[in-house]
Amino acid sequence: MPLVLYQRDDCHLCDLALEVLAGARAPEFESVFIDGDAGLEARYGTRVPVLRETDGDRELDWPFDAGRLREFLAAAG
Repeated sequence: MPLVLYQRDDCHLCDLALEVLAGARAPEFESVFIDGDAGLEARYGTRVPVLRETDGDRELDWPFDAGRLREFLAAAG
């Protein structure tokens, strides 16, 4: 399942999300920084960090912990 983490530069919440992803041993994901992209900023500007499943278009908004992350990932399978 391809995943994308939408985030911003110098974002404390994004750093926390990365820690949760690492601690939960999430599958590989692509990091996309929304800074400077008008379309992504309009969609995710106040919501980052957001983990998105690109195949199914499901999104997991912050805040999430390891448990919510596992539920999100399990629902894809």
